[in-house]
Amino acid sequence: MKKEYIIIFLFIILFIGIIIMLNYIIANNYKKERKMGKEENIKNVNDSEIYLAGGCFWGVEGYFSKLEGVKNVTVGYANGNTENTNYYSINKTKHAETVHIIYDRSKITLTELLLHYFRIIDPTSINKQGNDVGEQYRTGIYYEDENDKNIIEKVIELKKKKYNKPIVIEVEKVKNYILAEEYHQNYLEKNPNGYCHINLELANNKLSDEEKKEFEEIINEEKQEELKRREKNKEKEYIKPSEEEIKNKLSELEYNVTQKAQTEKPYSSKYDKFDEKGIYVDIVTGEPLFSSRDKFDAGCGWPSFTKPIDENINYLKDFSHGMIRTEVKSKSGNSHLGHVFEDGPKEQGGNRYCINGASLRFIPLDKMEKEGYGKYIDKVK
Repeated sequence: MKKEYIIIFLFIILFIGIIIMLNYIIANNYKKERKMGKEENIKNVNDSEIYLAGGCFWGVEGYFSKLEGVKNVTVGYANGNTENTNYYSINKTKHAETVHIIYDRSKITLTELLLHYFRIIDPTSINKQGNDVGEQYRTGIYYEDENDKNIIEKVIELKKKKYNKPIVIEVEKVKNYILAEEYHQNYLEKNPNGYCHINLELANNKLSDEEKKEFEEIINEEKQEELKRREKNKEKEYIKPSEEEIKNKLSELEYNVTQKAQTEKPYSSKYDKFDEKGIYVDIVTGEPLFSSRDKFDAGCGWPSFTKPIDENINYLKDFSHGMIRTEVKSKSGNSHLGHVFEDGPKEQGGNRYCINGASLRFIPLDKMEKEGYGKYIDKVK
């Protein structure tokens, strides 16, 4: 009998050990991806972004998701003391519940977004919005682009006149932003009767002339700057075609790989052993992805590269097929390309971008100038 108890005890210890080990592996991979910024990002070259903290992020996300010109809103934790946290740890790590907004500045300016923000917060309240109390519910405007800081400060300065108490909004460059757990994303869409401290109907009312009156100069300045910026970026813009155009343009394999994240058979791509000089672009949009200079034979059966040619890659967590991997997608076209692993040549950074040849189109060096890729020639030679 005693022997049976010992066996059961050892089995329980072994089971607990396996659970702890699996949790450690998943958490460590999750943390690494967060540090590397490998969360899905649909932002393209003409989009802007801002991070806003205004109390419980469920309502703030619900409000800004309704605005014309806002392309994507996610919820997360920002400007805490650590690079990693979760919903149950933000009290200790000092992160604020925050929404990450990607928006089209030609349709809604940062100033207009901030005027909407002031609609739904009490900017004089410290660590409290609605019924929610705590440092994680503080107000904050966190910027990525240094040019936005000046706009934020101008708006707050003008808004000060309307309040008898000091405005206590935290204005800082965003740091340690961590995407919140999946159940928090689009919470009010999933739970229509869920808690919300904000009147979401306000989002249906456009900013009135009275609301914008003192801010017209800043808004117009923003619009002018945006026109200049877009003109400058025209040569860099790669537009994703419509679904119908993509289907007509691609072969069945190319479509399944880029749009359905399928994988071509190993050693089947014409680019696997291909070694001509040139550039590899997204077969869907033409966006530059890899240079022949960074290509190497990994022996895995798929075209492999040590790095992208530019910052035109998005990284996503991939738990499919019982594995933990990092998927890579093109930034503008959102085309599935393949995965990145850490078993590449150490002298070249140690990464191996394992890419489906069906997601690529090759532009030879002698045709790069003619096809509009002249500025990348130095990265090929």
